[in-house]
Amino acid sequence: MKAIYKRELKAFFHSFVGWLFLAVTLFMMGIYFTVYNMMSGYPTISYVLQSIAFLFIISLPILTMRVMAEERKYKTDQLILTAPVTVGKVVLGKYLALVTVLAVPTVMIGLTPLVLMQAGDFQIGISYASLAGFFLYGCLGLAIGLLCSSLTESVVIAAVLSVAALFLGYIMAGLCSIISGSGTGLFAEYLTKILYCFDMVGRFDSLSNGYFQVESVAYYLTLTAFVLFCTAQSIQKRRYSVSGRGIRLGAYSTLGILFMAAVTAVVNLGLNYVPDRYTSFDVTANKLYTLTDDTKTMVRNLTEDVAIYVLADETAKDEDLDKTLQQIKGLSGHIRLEYVNPVSNPKFYYSYTEEEPSNNSLIVEGPKGSTVVDYNDIYQFEMNYSTYQYTVTGYDGEGQIASAVAKVTVEETPKFYFITGHDELAYEEAFLNMLDKENIAYEYLSLYSVDEIPPEAQGIILNAPTGDYSEDDVDKILQYLEQGGNALIVPTWTGSDMKNFEQILDYYGVSLVEGMIVEGDRDHYYQTPYWLLPFVEEDSITERVLGGAVFAPFSRGLLYDEEAEDILYKPFLTTSGNAFSKRELSDGEDYSRAEDDIDGPFVIGLGVEKAVLEGYGSKAVIVASEQIFTSAADKIVPGYNMKLFGSIISSLADRDSSVSIPVKYFDIGYLAFNARAVYITGFVSIIVMPLGCLVIGLIIWLKRRRL
Repeated sequence: MKAIYKRELKAFFHSFVGWLFLAVTLFMMGIYFTVYNMMSGYPTISYVLQSIAFLFIISLPILTMRVMAEERKYKTDQLILTAPVTVGKVVLGKYLALVTVLAVPTVMIGLTPLVLMQAGDFQIGISYASLAGFFLYGCLGLAIGLLCSSLTESVVIAAVLSVAALFLGYIMAGLCSIISGSGTGLFAEYLTKILYCFDMVGRFDSLSNGYFQVESVAYYLTLTAFVLFCTAQSIQKRRYSVSGRGIRLGAYSTLGILFMAAVTAVVNLGLNYVPDRYTSFDVTANKLYTLTDDTKTMVRNLTEDVAIYVLADETAKDEDLDKTLQQIKGLSGHIRLEYVNPVSNPKFYYSYTEEEPSNNSLIVEGPKGSTVVDYNDIYQFEMNYSTYQYTVTGYDGEGQIASAVAKVTVEETPKFYFITGHDELAYEEAFLNMLDKENIAYEYLSLYSVDEIPPEAQGIILNAPTGDYSEDDVDKILQYLEQGGNALIVPTWTGSDMKNFEQILDYYGVSLVEGMIVEGDRDHYYQTPYWLLPFVEEDSITERVLGGAVFAPFSRGLLYDEEAEDILYKPFLTTSGNAFSKRELSDGEDYSRAEDDIDGPFVIGLGVEKAVLEGYGSKAVIVASEQIFTSAADKIVPGYNMKLFGSIISSLADRDSSVSIPVKYFDIGYLAFNARAVYITGFVSIIVMPLGCLVIGLIIWLKRRRL
């Protein structure tokens, strides 16, 4: 076998075909690598590999079409077939030579992450999982091309057969979707399930999305082994075609192929029954597909049944969403998961909602009612102002499902009021969605339009007002707090007198340090000393962000009397001892300490409990950072500011734990390269390397032709 392997490998690199394959593959890789990674700064090479996968439809047939067909045409295969070596070793030797050729560009693209890692946070897990899928997909394509080449002595027919087979495997997922979307009944259902077995790209896409599944790897390995076995049987049949054992050999080949097909099916189907925790691994840097402890605890503690209906044909399901659903289902016997095909059962949603949900939406039904999770809420979209198109930036499958399960199993729905009318900083949609996922009702309330804050309010939110409150506003708020009301208060720097607003802080014995905090410890600020990364103290509010970082830009210090008898203070965000509060603020970037600046450390996040009525208390959470609860701040420490917001609201709502899971962002930041690095990399990868392969191949070809 080793001699056959060496012979085939030399044949590829002593001819123009092998070098042409390398040149074309490297050229396409170079284009997408330069655009995606160097120019756009994407922190993974999975985009590159997914973009060039279509190349296999043409390049692999060109590489394999001559391997068997040409030898059969010129009868040179008889030398090998009569050699003292089994047909299996012949096939394996030729196949390994093909794999070695494919491995060359794969290894070259596999070295790029080592360079890209130096330019920022790089998705190393996704990149190499995608690379493994790319290589295995290519190996399966080579096996199919080898089989097609063994079936005919025509190089052209072998190439056409290979292209047709690889093209069908490439578009099979789309065909299944079309059939399931237009057909009804068991025939369409079973037909799509059968055809899905020939979807060669779906498993590669799954690996490229950051979910390393043993099933995907097993699919490529077992199907490759099966195709190679069929190739060996094809040659074996021809090897003994002149013997009297033709009928027996034919029966043996048929039984052998059926046996291998059965083994392949059993292995792949069997893995579907193995729990995901043993066969599936989340390799994303921010654990997109791993359930949080909050979700696990909530689902495991269910005592009543919950049904989750997915409005989609199972063969056209959203793979990412299905992974989350399967994990949740595996946590409790009280979870029932069912796919409902909206084509064959178009009226299913009538019992739950009047508006037709989009495809792949969820209907969650429990003992306290039902709710609909629209598919459009599963992913977060943002406008890309360079292309003026919406792009997917985050995945919220776990958060939406956990919220829906909690909603149909819990009766209470606390209500919060956003106080408006004082130029408050408006909360962005992402944070309002967090309240929805917490199953918290909310309204906007202008104090001048009401006589009092509704007594049923679980809490009020005062978010960075830049205009002072009136005395009447303050009286209404203090009256509400005296009756046991709760509040989230976010003061801000205004440069003007806010004496009425400060009366609300004074109610809890809290005042603001003059000026803005400058952090002197490099480990506790981000880029500029005004952008704080404070210490996160252990507390019930911070339980979900311990071990992470909270980003608090433009913070002020909080002062309070620790000896107060009727008030309990719990600081949860603090600065280092090197921080100071800068009294005189300027537009310039002057971070130096002046003589009259105030020394730290400071408290910027404070929980307060004040005894009011007998047996009751008023709770407040004060966070002195005006932009802490914004999407821009949350993205600096992906999700942790959002988690803190959810925990604060949960605490004020008197809930023991929060079930709100923030959106999980796909990217962990972009890579940054200067123009010189981009130009050099593009020139080398797009021109120098492919052209070098062509020149070497041409020189070798001319020498062998003796021209």
